[in-house]
Amino acid sequence: MTRYRVLMWISMCVLLLNLIPIVTAAADWTAMQSDTQNTLYAVWGSSVTDVFAVGTNGTILHYDGSQWTAMESGTQSILLGVWGLSGTDVFVMGEDGVLLHYDGNAWTTMDSGTEFSLTTMWGNSGNEIFAVGDWGAIVRYDGSTWTEMQGAWGHPLYGVWGSSGSDVFAVGKNGAIEHYDGNAWTSMVGGLNQFGGTGNQMNGVWGTAADDVYASDVYGTVLRYDGSNWRVITGAVIKGGTINQLNGVWWLSANDMFAVGQKGAIFHHDGSAWTAMDSGTETHLFGVWGDSNEVFAVGEKGTILHYAK
Repeated sequence: MTRYRVLMWISMCVLLLNLIPIVTAAADWTAMQSDTQNTLYAVWGSSVTDVFAVGTNGTILHYDGSQWTAMESGTQSILLGVWGLSGTDVFVMGEDGVLLHYDGNAWTTMDSGTEFSLTTMWGNSGNEIFAVGDWGAIVRYDGSTWTEMQGAWGHPLYGVWGSSGSDVFAVGKNGAIEHYDGNAWTSMVGGLNQFGGTGNQMNGVWGTAADDVYASDVYGTVLRYDGSNWRVITGAVIKGGTINQLNGVWWLSANDMFAVGQKGAIFHHDGSAWTAMDSGTETHLFGVWGDSNEVFAVGEKGTILHYAK
C-alpha cells in the first residue's frame, strides 16, 4: 500500500505540473515591421516620433511614431550613417563620399569634398559640422561648403563628438583617438593594447564637457577623458565565455549607454558595468539610437528593434 500511495502521489504531481503554464522570459526588445530586407546600418531621430534608419541600396526609412515607411533617397549607394540638427535638417552619409541632406520635404545630394566613405557625423550648429570615415577622412561643413581636413591618423574613423567647434574628438581603428583644437588634428592615443598587442577598434565617442569625454571600443571597453588623460573605466563585455563584437553605441548620459553588435547582442551600461539584454534575435545589429523613454536598434535583413523603458 505504501508503494501504491507513493506512485499515486507522483502521478498527481506530474498531472498538476502539466496543468501549470510554463512562463518564458519575454525579450527586452520587440521587433518592428520595416518592410525591407536590406541591411540597416544606422538610426537617428529628432524625437521618437521622427526617426530615420539607413542602409544598403540607398535605403532610407522614416518612423512617424506608428509605422516605418520608405523614403526616396535618389541613390543606390550603401548608406552608413545618419545624423541631424532637427527633423528638417538631417544628413545621411555613405560609401564613396555620398552625402545627402533632408530639409523636411526631400533628400538632395551634397558635395562632401571627399571620395572616401563617410560613417558618422557631429556638429554644434548648421555652420559647424564634422563628418569622418575611411582612411582617416574628415570633412567639415561651414554652412555652405564641405571641405576635407588633414587628420592625424590614416585609419578609418567611426565616431566623432565635440564640446565645441574647437574641441572635437574622433575615434577609429587601432585604438585611434584624434583631437581637433580649432587649428589642427593631433593624435591623442595610439591604442589600448589589450588584445593581441594592438589597439582595439574604437566605435564611439561622446561627452558632457571638454573634461568629461567617453569612448568605447568594439569589445565594450569604455574609457573616460578628464581633460588630461584617458583611462579605462569598464573592461570588455563577456558573454557566454566569449568576447562580443559591438558595432554601434549610443550614449544618453554618462550612466545610460546602449551598445549593439554581433548575433543580436545588446548591452546597457549604467556608468559602472555592462548588463546583457535580450534582443530576441540572432541577427547582427549595427546601429542604435534613442531618448530617455524609447530606444531603437537596426541591423541585418531590415531588422528594427524597439525598447520602451
